[in-house]
Amino acid sequence: MQHESITTHEQLAQFCDLISQEEWVGFDTEFVSEDRYRPELCLLQIAAGSHLAVVDPLKMADTLPFWDLISSPGRTVIAHAAREEIRFCYRFTGKPIAGLFDVQLAAGFTGIEYPASLGTLVSRLEGKTLAKGESRTNWRHRPLSRHQIKYALQDVTELRSMQEKLSDKVHQMQREKWLAEETAALQQAVIDGEELENWRRVSGLSGLSPRQMEVVRQIWLWREARAEYIDQPPRRVLRDDLVIELAKRETDQVDRIRSVRGMERRNLTPYYDDIAAAIRTALDTPEADLPRRPRSARRKFSNLLAQFLSMSINCVCRQHQMAPAIVGNMDSVRELVAYELAGKPDDKLPYLLRGWRSEVVGKSFRDLLSGELAIRVADRHSDEPLEFIRTKA
Repeated sequence: MQHESITTHEQLAQFCDLISQEEWVGFDTEFVSEDRYRPELCLLQIAAGSHLAVVDPLKMADTLPFWDLISSPGRTVIAHAAREEIRFCYRFTGKPIAGLFDVQLAAGFTGIEYPASLGTLVSRLEGKTLAKGESRTNWRHRPLSRHQIKYALQDVTELRSMQEKLSDKVHQMQREKWLAEETAALQQAVIDGEELENWRRVSGLSGLSPRQMEVVRQIWLWREARAEYIDQPPRRVLRDDLVIELAKRETDQVDRIRSVRGMERRNLTPYYDDIAAAIRTALDTPEADLPRRPRSARRKFSNLLAQFLSMSINCVCRQHQMAPAIVGNMDSVRELVAYELAGKPDDKLPYLLRGWRSEVVGKSFRDLLSGELAIRVADRHSDEPLEFIRTKA
């Protein structure tokens, strides 16, 4: 493929100036995340108008000109499964991607499976097959081979054509607003993941007291700071199970911290005092400031009813030509059932009753629960044998 190879900041700035007037920019990234605090950007592939380029971030101080370009309004920015790309853009600029069109997300709104791989979308929409063989490439390694470059470029060469087809389909189905809403939610979720404390994701929190949860939070804060400083994944600094065990003991005594099996690891020995200090902060936290478990929406309800509604998502989505996985899952169904059966006026509106999801499944599920809608077997030989029928005029 004819393309530009960009290896300096100046070249990248010039290229971004060149494509700044194009109405669309498609891009993809290659990165390594297994042994870093944050994923390391190793390659950037860009397609815009008739321009095609491969950018080598490892050979330049930063790639800011590109992120400044796509975080500024004025064009459609096309990507596939853009979660990491959103994260890179926010880290470099403090802003989301402007005009983002995620082809994976859009496909889910047109009845194509979700989440669909790039290869699946290229096959379904373009009738082409992407070359394979480099999915385990170490993108830090230099020099990159011609085959690796070709493999990387194929991730962007079909983006514009797919975007046009999907955009037309979304328009025909009058779902532009839905797609915009979900794209904004995706970007906000990524930004929240960067900005908010995610200590509640520590595995094993269930059953801990508020004081113990505060211990988890304080150790998590220390672990994050340490992981960022040494550029290592947080769980390599201190495993989740050790965080939970320390929380259960509720002690800042170094000898008791040391006695926890697994804490004798050599890399932890210098940090007993730091961990003890984090725990002491938690133990000294006033009762009123301790974290509380979010009020559960899972009040008593029929689990059989939730299972029934969960199975009916496929039926609802088939009628709306939507990929079920983009709409909701069993947890979101349980949340809706609990809300409908025992919800209070000040409860947060369930996931399936917010935004476009309310139009797709929320209203139908409410009608099912009220008896105004029923499900029957329409064609037992079909892959989707169920259909809805109205019980009341």
